[in-house]
This record gives sequence, C-alpha cells and structure tokens, in this order.
Amino acid sequence: MDKNLKKTIDAHGTVSEEKALKKAKEIEKTTKEMIEIKIKKEKEIELEQEEMLLKKIDEENKKALSKSAKEEEKITFKDPKSSIIESWQPKTQLGRDVKNGKIKNIDEILDSNKKILEEKIVDYLIDVKTDLISIGQAKGKFGGGKRRAWRQTQRKTQEGNKLTFSAMAVVGDENGHIGFGIGKATETLPARDKAIRKAKLNLIKVQRACSSFDCSCNDPHSIPFKVEGKAGSVSITLTPAPQGTGLVVAGELKKVLKLAGIKDIYSKSFGKQRTSFNSVKACFNALKKTNKKIGEDKK
Repeated sequence: MDKNLKKTIDAHGTVSEEKALKKAKEIEKTTKEMIEIKIKKEKEIELEQEEMLLKKIDEENKKALSKSAKEEEKITFKDPKSSIIESWQPKTQLGRDVKNGKIKNIDEILDSNKKILEEKIVDYLIDVKTDLISIGQAKGKFGGGKRRAWRQTQRKTQEGNKLTFSAMAVVGDENGHIGFGIGKATETLPARDKAIRKAKLNLIKVQRACSSFDCSCNDPHSIPFKVEGKAGSVSITLTPAPQGTGLVVAGELKKVLKLAGIKDIYSKSFGKQRTSFNSVKACFNALKKTNKKIGEDKK
C-alpha cells in the first residue's frame, strides 16, 4: 500500500476491505453471543416467574385453609352474651334468676314491677342501643351556641374553679322498651357511662299499636291512645298517627321515640322546650302512661 493511501486512510478513518470483512465477522459473532445471552436471561426470567406463581398459589391455598379453619372455630365460639354472663357474678336474686335461666324475658320483670339493680340483666335480656341527648352548648366565638352532649358547670372553691360534666343517655331496643338516665362526673366519659348505667336501670315498657282514625293496619307503628306527660314547665301531648307520617316531634325527642320503636306520631308541646332535661322527662312520663288501659282513671 502506498504511503499516500495510508495517510488518507489515517486522516479520514477509513478501513481496508480485509479489515472491514474481519470486523463484520466479529460483529456477527458478538450478535450471536448477545442473542444467546438474551435467550438465557428470558428463560431464567420465565423460570423465576413460574416459581413466584407457584409460591403465590401455595400462599393462597394456605390462607384458604386457615380461613376455613377459623370459620370452623367460629362455629364453636360462644355468643358474646354467654361470655358476659359467665364472667358476671350477680349480687341480687333477680340477677341469679336471669343467669340460671328462670327469667328469659324482660317483660316478666317489668310486668311484675321488680326493681332492676344490675345493668347486666338488661344487657343479657335485650339488644341494647344507646344515644346521647344534646343538653349542653359549645363555647367559643365562632363555634359557640351549638348544642352538644355534655353540659359543663363550674363550682367556685378556694383551690379554684372545679368543673363538672353532665350527660343524658337514652337506652332502648326499638321494640317497646326505653329508659333514660343522667350522669355527672369530673370528666366526660365517666359521666356518659353513669348516664347509660342509670338508663338501663330505669327501663320501662311502652305499648305500641295502630289506633289512628285514618289507618287500619296491624303494624304496631304508633301508640294505642292519646297520652300526656309533664316535667317542670314542659308538657307534651302525644297522639297516634297513620303510617307514613313520621315522628312529628322535636329533634331530641326523635331519639327517644326511635329507640322505643315508634315510627309515626303527632305531638303538641307547651312551656320552655329548650330545656332538654324536662322535655325528655315529659316524653318519658307520657310513654309510661301507654301501659294503662283505656278508660282507667288518670292519676
């Protein structure tokens, strides 16, 4: 090869035909090697994926077996009521009769005018549902005035101001049984617990029927006759209503009537109705009178 050609080749970076053929052959070898490496990697990935799928299937099978075992165990589990009663040690004769199974219905206790002194008697005999009455109001510039479940009071002492919280709870099974109670404590949660406990001990039976003049169904969705209740300055009159009327009462009294199992009713109230204590008591006293027979003298 001439010196001039070499200079041009070196200057422009060109390659002779022989070197180009050698490089082409080497490129073919490298591509083949790369293709083989890719094929090997793909096979390895497929094997790993198969192993992962097998592991997932095994885990799902194990979970399914454990779930079935748990479901079988659930069948053998005891009811929550039975577990409560097993740990409960009654202190009254009425509680012992309930635990031994002599009394199986709450109406047996209420019809015989026996006094309930243990809250777990009610927990065992009925499915209890609770709700709190809004008797207090929130403080603050922008959020002030809103009704809330806790009523806060202060007492002046030499040590400073002592706070107390009071709560009013309503208890019922939505099937003709209702009770209310008031609890006071230095904190909110103990006050709520006291109120619920007193409500369970203050349980009454409410008679329900369909006695509206423009309704002739057999569903006990209202009260049997017109009743009146009074507490403080508040007096409430409850009258039967036809189906579809709803609860035509104040907002807080709807909680009481709903837990008593009443769906339709008319009401008329007098006095200072913003005092939730007296309005709930008046409604409770009116519902008590549904147990009287028609024509019985008013007390």
